[in-house]
Amino acid sequence: MPLVSSSARSVLNPSLIPTGTRDVLPAEFAVREHLRGKLSALLHFWGYQGVELPALELADRLHPQDDKAFKLIDSDGEVLALRSEFTTAMGRLVQTHYPHGPYPLRLQYGGRLWLRTQTSELGRLREFTQVGAELIGVDTPRADVELLALAQAALEVVGVKAELEVGFPGFVDAVLEDAGLHGPARDALHGAIDRKSGADVDLLARTHGLSRDVTRTLHRLLDLYGEAEVLDEAARLAHGERARAAVAHLRDVTALCPFPLLFDLGVSRRYGYYTGLTFRAYTNGINQPVLGGGRYALAGGLPGAGFAIGLERLTRAIPPGVPPQPERVLALDLPAAQAARHAGLIAELAWTDDLADLRKYAQTRGIQRLLQGADLQEVGA
Repeated sequence: MPLVSSSARSVLNPSLIPTGTRDVLPAEFAVREHLRGKLSALLHFWGYQGVELPALELADRLHPQDDKAFKLIDSDGEVLALRSEFTTAMGRLVQTHYPHGPYPLRLQYGGRLWLRTQTSELGRLREFTQVGAELIGVDTPRADVELLALAQAALEVVGVKAELEVGFPGFVDAVLEDAGLHGPARDALHGAIDRKSGADVDLLARTHGLSRDVTRTLHRLLDLYGEAEVLDEAARLAHGERARAAVAHLRDVTALCPFPLLFDLGVSRRYGYYTGLTFRAYTNGINQPVLGGGRYALAGGLPGAGFAIGLERLTRAIPPGVPPQPERVLALDLPAAQAARHAGLIAELAWTDDLADLRKYAQTRGIQRLLQGADLQEVGA
């Protein structure tokens, strides 16, 4: 009888890994843990306390990612879902454990997410890791600026140069409403504006019989990208109360923010739960944001805002040589290994007295020195 069954052999086959998942090897793991630690420490010193959320959630058709979530049925027949995003889960946690505050409430989280579908926005990954922060219970311009400043600090602390792009999806919706657009036409135009597709805007304008003035306004929405002067153009398009309030809020944020912001006021659709300011951070060499977030409302109208950082993308964005690694030595006995670790070195412990084997191993691992007692010697000596 074989020691390993055919079914076990198939499970152990290294090529059998689900599409959209990947192994993380030691070099990348070290970088990601370094990033996670730096980010968590920064959030801690800004007053954001850590929480941990279940990976399994009750499936909910109203969840914004319900159609993309992995689902399973437990032994009681309950339909469960693997966590697919953090904002909804954090909202549930707040309403369960902090229904009466105290507010403002500052929380941080980190962990894995899973999606049934593969999307180009996530680099075709179906399993990925995020670190994030949520500020609950306040919705002032100062609160938005706190999150923008924290997001900027998070990128700086890991050495990533990036620019924050600020949007306000409700502004586009308000302008469309002021133009008298409703129902399917308004929904379709949201998508066209978000894609910045002038051709689609023209096609939809003809399909729905929109006037030249309205069509011209829609095209102006496509071009609302740039620094603070973009708000002047936005103000010229803001005829109703909602649109004017959005511009006024963004002006207040700009005045309070200690660094310049880029605005993309043509951002029309991301997650449906955003109710106010949104922001994303882009860096050179990566065509997807390394950070994203915005303002939302929990059930009952409790205001919240936050952002998440994708660790996989952030790992690709950091400069070479991060984190700096201490020297690795091969210790020939336990006292030598302990002394090396106390001195801040990484010490592997020899498993044999055969120096030839040890030197060969050290060379393959890039270890330059052997340590016995207090005696350090070069591997090639």
